[in-house]
Amino acid sequence: MNVKIYYDLTFCRLCESTDLAKFLELIPTPAGNNFLDAQEKLVLDEPIFPLELYFCKNCYHVQLGHVVDPNHLFKNNYHFVSGTSPVNVNHFEKYADEIISSCNLKQGSLIIDVGSNDGTCLKSFQNRGMKVLGIDPAENIAKIANERGIKTIPSFFTPDLALSIKKEYGTPQLITSHNVLAHVENFSSIMDAISLLMDQDSIFIFEVGYFYDVFNNLWFDTIYHEHLDYHTVMPLEKFFKRKDMQLFHVEKVNIQGGSIRNFVQLKSGKNEVRDSVERIISDEISGGFDSLSKLTLFQARIDVAKTSLLTLIKEIKENNSRIAGYGAPTKSTTLMSYFELNSDLIEYIIDDNPLKQNKFSPKLHIPIVSSDYLRGESRPDYLLILAWNFAESIIERVKNNSDFDGGFIIPLPEARIV
Repeated sequence: MNVKIYYDLTFCRLCESTDLAKFLELIPTPAGNNFLDAQEKLVLDEPIFPLELYFCKNCYHVQLGHVVDPNHLFKNNYHFVSGTSPVNVNHFEKYADEIISSCNLKQGSLIIDVGSNDGTCLKSFQNRGMKVLGIDPAENIAKIANERGIKTIPSFFTPDLALSIKKEYGTPQLITSHNVLAHVENFSSIMDAISLLMDQDSIFIFEVGYFYDVFNNLWFDTIYHEHLDYHTVMPLEKFFKRKDMQLFHVEKVNIQGGSIRNFVQLKSGKNEVRDSVERIISDEISGGFDSLSKLTLFQARIDVAKTSLLTLIKEIKENNSRIAGYGAPTKSTTLMSYFELNSDLIEYIIDDNPLKQNKFSPKLHIPIVSSDYLRGESRPDYLLILAWNFAESIIERVKNNSDFDGGFIIPLPEARIV
């Protein structure tokens, strides 16, 4: 389907340099979270989009080379909800306690979450006596949040919206964002909107996937069309200086397979810059992330992992054993497409999100089912854990709540059975 609902990137999203170099080319795919119902599977000619990474030689930022229309990705048919993952829920509970303590937030403080999804993060703050407000463009997910009692504006976040929010709700003490700011088409405009909400006492904390970990651990499946940016601290620190903002602290966190939690204030803010920022930048330079030469090794390493997993799966299938997937995150579309894991190899995929159940995966059209398939004659001999960042939690849940007694296959960074 030749529908041009994407455009080619011509300049860096952080520094606007045109000196970009491609270093990775994956299999073009549909939007990884656009699951199909039975009728769509039969008749829909799915649009597919290039999936390539580019390196900015000026500021060292890594980004997708093509931008898909965000309305196609997010607006009306988005299926990810934070609250279906116990790992996410526990992460946000712990996060709320840590941030309330470290930022000295008082009862009644206003917390705004950009890209708030179903309100799981904000619920943790609301339960601790905070006023909360969410912004999320996915109308179906924002509706779920509002029904849960989390006031959520179903809109893309813009400077105009920021001014309107500030006028109606006042200045927030804390602005948060979790694994969202890698998704935004205009990162600079979002930061303009964030800064308009802030004063010298406000803190903006955002978590994003850490490309240092993605590269070193071979988590290439986190590369998909929703993720436009693949962050390291070097380019972020330079970017915020240009915006009259200040990155004053960075923490590494384990969520999503490896993320960084970034603490930002206005240039006039009251927090001292901590040594964590310079220390992590030094690690990135030592690791070669200011150079294109190291990044060019990524493709060959991914191909080795592909051969390893396919060899293991084909050996299992030759013994007439059945394999199903567990977890249908967006990243599974990237992994299964590039690794050629079709319905001949993977019979079905189990997912705990009811919005995905009874649908079919993008491109490969593998059925998505509930965990009921792990009981009785329908259960497989092996489960390929596609949501590998939640592997420990998934294995425990399966063992405790099903008849499954087979093996678990972890696909990355190297295929193995546990």
